[in-house]
Amino acid sequence: MEIQNQEKILVIDFGGQYNQLVARRVRENNVYCEIYSYRTPLEKIREMQPKGIILTGGPASCYEEGAASCDPELFRMGVPVLGLCYGAQLMQWVLGGKVERAANREYGRTEIQLDTADSPLLKGVPSRTVVWMSHFDFISRMAPGFTVAAHSLNCPVAVCEDRASKLYGIQFHPEVLHTEEGFKILGNFVHDICGCSGSWRMDAFVAQTVEQIREKVGDGRVLLGLSGGVDSSVAAVLLSKAIGEQLTCVFVDHGLLRKNEADEVDAVFGPSGPYRLNYVHVDAKQHFYDKLAGVSEPEAKRHIIGEEFIRVFEAEAKKIGAVEFLAQGTIYPDVVESGLGGESAVIKSHHNVGGLPEHVDFKEIIEPLRALFKDEVRKVGLELGIPEKLVFRQPFPGPGLGIRIIGEVTEEKVKMVQDADAIFREEVAAAGLDRELNQYFAALTNMRSVGVMGDERTYDYAVCLRAVKTIDFMTAESAEIPWPVLQKVTSRIINEVRHVNRVMYDITSKPPGTIELE
Repeated sequence: MEIQNQEKILVIDFGGQYNQLVARRVRENNVYCEIYSYRTPLEKIREMQPKGIILTGGPASCYEEGAASCDPELFRMGVPVLGLCYGAQLMQWVLGGKVERAANREYGRTEIQLDTADSPLLKGVPSRTVVWMSHFDFISRMAPGFTVAAHSLNCPVAVCEDRASKLYGIQFHPEVLHTEEGFKILGNFVHDICGCSGSWRMDAFVAQTVEQIREKVGDGRVLLGLSGGVDSSVAAVLLSKAIGEQLTCVFVDHGLLRKNEADEVDAVFGPSGPYRLNYVHVDAKQHFYDKLAGVSEPEAKRHIIGEEFIRVFEAEAKKIGAVEFLAQGTIYPDVVESGLGGESAVIKSHHNVGGLPEHVDFKEIIEPLRALFKDEVRKVGLELGIPEKLVFRQPFPGPGLGIRIIGEVTEEKVKMVQDADAIFREEVAAAGLDRELNQYFAALTNMRSVGVMGDERTYDYAVCLRAVKTIDFMTAESAEIPWPVLQKVTSRIINEVRHVNRVMYDITSKPPGTIELE
């Protein structure tokens, strides 16, 4: 749903890898924030009436021909602007400063020293502090009106400012946790410099969204594809609060769910559950297995699963009668990773992003959570009174186990990964790690190898375990699970799951990897 009457910070994306994280950090300051491409026309930016603008980093040099740039009028709008890394260099370049290739590049943890004690951007920051640098260019001459607010050993302009024009530049990344005072710096910008009150809270979001849904739907009917995951569950309860029995939730068991998940969804949202909604359970397992037969490429599997979901919804809608709206549990990272936010390339397509396919009969899509990050969705769930067990359920992708099975999907492989995943989740919970880890699961690789079980030679599959810690699911680090826990999980999987003779643990961070394997 569209966020209305809300103080807004715009993040203008120049292709930096942390653009989503910048937006997330602003929202942690209770200020609403959205990401837009640097190609966004200046008039559109004016129309949005932002309280402030943040320019992200980027992979290029601002002085190169064809480099991403912006209209100089952006800096004359009277709106505070904060440039980060490339954004800071571009600000200086456009306004008459000079940017050159540095003799000594800076990457990683770096100490900076403040040159002024009264900078509004650096209020409350110690005179020496550690930041996260990542640059090979530097500002060699500042534009007229700017002064240095901080420097490092190899970077004469680590922070610069033109207080009269409310223009600020930072050569490091305040959005990453490695920058010790990064959260404070961004807070100083959005609160003190931009004058944002910090009114972006989930109780207000729920109230506004409920009213928007009622206004949009009127006396119409809404069909929601309910997976039982956090996003669709929160969307279901939010819609139910707004329109009650005008909502029909269709739960499609596509045969790619976690072990016993279909029964658990029935128990919560079915006729005996606590929520006042129409609920339809569709057993479509064999249909999806047939459609996925022989398909190995990840994007092809995603598209097939997404398209068949829509087809099933449409078939159910025709049985139900006139249904004007299709609701989805789309969240902001889905939008960004699908290439619809800022300058991000398509990392992976999401079946619930991109609008209505041509062949469906619904009038419009309703996406009540489209503006939220995952942890914000959980806050909405708690605000709605959804039990914590469901709110903090492990994230599960729309295509389900279809993308946790590398290569072709078969019913036998589904059973293997379901059993392995159930063992992993059970042992993580038994070790008391389930709330400490943000996402963990088992995936089935397409690798087969020789093993020995008993006195016999085996040639079976390898299971890959994945567990990460993350704040926003845009970046993630692999979790250090205690060795005894991994050993127990491995032993159980090999002994209890047929056709598996090897278990591996994935320690790749995001980036460069993604949280899911496909």
